Order: sequence, then C-alpha cells, then structure tokens
Amino acid sequence: MSETTKKKIYSKDGVDVEEESLFSSFAGSVCKASYKNSPFVEVHDLSGGNFRGPRPFTFKNLPDNFLIEASTDGIGTKGIIIDAAKTHNLAAYDIIAMTASDITRFGGIPLIFINVFDTTSIGNEGDAVSKAYKSAISGLGTVAKQSKIVVLKGETAQMGDAIGSEIANSKTKLNWSGTMIGAYHKDKMITSQSLKVGQVIIALKENGFRCNGISTLRKALKEKFGKEWWKNPKAKKAIKQAATPSVLYDNFVNTLHGWFNKDFKPKIVLHSVIHLSGGAFKEKLAKDILFPQKLSAELFDLWEPPTIMRQCAEWRKVTDEEFYEIWHGGQGMLLIIDEKDVDYCIKRGKDFGIKAKAVGKITKESTPQVSIISKLTKGHKIIYK
Repeated sequence: MSETTKKKIYSKDGVDVEEESLFSSFAGSVCKASYKNSPFVEVHDLSGGNFRGPRPFTFKNLPDNFLIEASTDGIGTKGIIIDAAKTHNLAAYDIIAMTASDITRFGGIPLIFINVFDTTSIGNEGDAVSKAYKSAISGLGTVAKQSKIVVLKGETAQMGDAIGSEIANSKTKLNWSGTMIGAYHKDKMITSQSLKVGQVIIALKENGFRCNGISTLRKALKEKFGKEWWKNPKAKKAIKQAATPSVLYDNFVNTLHGWFNKDFKPKIVLHSVIHLSGGAFKEKLAKDILFPQKLSAELFDLWEPPTIMRQCAEWRKVTDEEFYEIWHGGQGMLLIIDEKDVDYCIKRGKDFGIKAKAVGKITKESTPQVSIISKLTKGHKIIYK
C-alpha cells in the first residue's frame, strides 16, 4: 500500500483499490495463460492488454449441432477448512471439481470457467495475506491446465466482515464460487434411461471430503478439539487431512465418453454418472437415478472411507445410515457400465491417476432399494428405500 493510498478513506475502511488492481492484474495474467488450454475454445482478446477489457470467445472442433449450458457452484464452508489448514494453493481443485462434474455427469464437457473470488482484504503486495490469495489463483491456473479448461475471467472482491467464519480474526478467509460453461450434444447425453439389471457400478476413489458435509465435519472438529479447534495444536493433522483437495474425474470420464476422439464416439457406454455431492447415496443414487425407474442396487465393496472421515463420524457419533447420506464414504463419483467394459474402465483410470473398482450392481426388487455393506462399521448393512 502506497503512502498516498494509506491516507484514503476507502483504504482505511478496508478496501484498497490500488492493491486490488494489482491483484486483479495478476489474476488476469493467470486467465490469459489458460486461453490455449482447450482444443474446443478460441478466445478473442479485445482487451488491449487491460485486465478489465472484453474477451469474447467462439467454439471450434465440436460436433455439429452442439449445445451450450452452464453450471454454477462454490466451495461452500470448505473455505473455512482451507483457511484453517492454510492450503489456499489447492483450493482450485475444489471449485473446478464442483462446477465441472455437474456438466460431465450429464454427458457434457466443461470448457470455460468464470469465477468470483471473495477475500477478507487483499493484503499488501508481497505480504503473507497477498501470497496466500495469490497462491489460490496460481493454483487455479495449474488446475485449469490439467483439466483442459479456459479461465476466461473473474471478479476479486474485498468483502471484509461479509465473509463469515468461526475463525473470526483470520485475514485470509475466502469464499469461491463460479460458473462453468460446457458443451452438450443430444446424441451424447447421459440420461440414465438405459439402466438395466446386471449393469456394474464403478466407484472412483476420493481421498477427502470434496465440498459436502463440511458443516458436520466442522462440528466434529469442535467436539474433538474444542470450540476454537483451529487453534489447538493437536488438531493440526486432522485439519490438514480435512482440507484434502477434491479429485478431478472429468478428463477421465470425458475420455471414456469420447469427447477427445475425432469422431466423438465413446470408448465405452456410460449408462449413468453420479456425482456424489450433497445427499450422497440416498439422494443422488437412490432417489434421483434408481427409484424413478423402479430399479435397485447392491453396493457390496465400497472404498474405505478416508481416515479423517471415519474419525469425524466417530467424534460426531454419526450412524452408518447417516454416514452415507452426509458423506460419499470414499468415492466421489459412480459410473454405471456394462460388465464387459469393467476391466477397460479400471485400467484406463490408472492412466489418469484415478483408482476405480467395481463396487456393486443394478438389481430389481419388489420395492426399490439401495443396499450398502458399510465400511464404517464392519459387516453392517444399510438399506435405503
């Protein structure tokens, strides 16, 4: 902050326009570096070098008669966990996972990301606050490149007291939301309407919480480590584990679905893709996908829950039945495929660093249900109806 800026009333009141402009310019350079990430997007930079200028885009190399859609989401209260762990540099995995997967799961491909990055105060160039927030934006550039996504532009806001958190005095609180623009084609939609008895459920392993059930996670930390859990040295390891970034499945799934093939033909048929976000198995699999078609499922070999998730269930006294409603239990996404494609799917996942395994099958019962052999309590069987 310059001496001139220090004297300005707006700066004294918590909004440093000068520093925000410097930060926005930095964020703009991260966006610009992403403009060649996607083989399907052409950005026409008409800004004249100004980070506030227009950057219209066109699409290319997509199938004829493609359609455009958008999905909006955010990291929610996981921002509090990220702030406590000081893992701002990894936060982009969560915001991209939340917005991209909601397009991927219906057969689309995520292409362009536009975000709103809310901070407490942007800090001063070079200080710890500025470095923390810049690490988040730098991380977004890294994740976008990995995901073949263009970060078109965004908004950085110094929100002051408008960002709530248990960690009231933190200078690096954050809230991150955004909109993912993606492409669909009517011949590539994944509608779950082709589900049949005997099809196999593949679970893609997740190492953390993603961005769901965080309120219960935070309450569990409070139960174990006290009201100001973020200050307790004994909580450091648990907080770090709780902030584990989301696994990105989209490139893998969209490779299976054929988006990167010249003829766009799928490698295998994906009958259903379930992003196990809020509501997890009971809502996303049972009520949304299976029950409307009077189908059931048996899940007999789920992934083990992450250690921190198991601990939080213990600290919060969560039952097995509610465990798989609050959290995903170790699998962030489910794919329903034909039995003949199982080996190929699992093997191909390894090429993307994703662990996949067959965990169940589609069945038919007199009353639709989803049965789960719980990994929380050994041998415990859960039935959702």
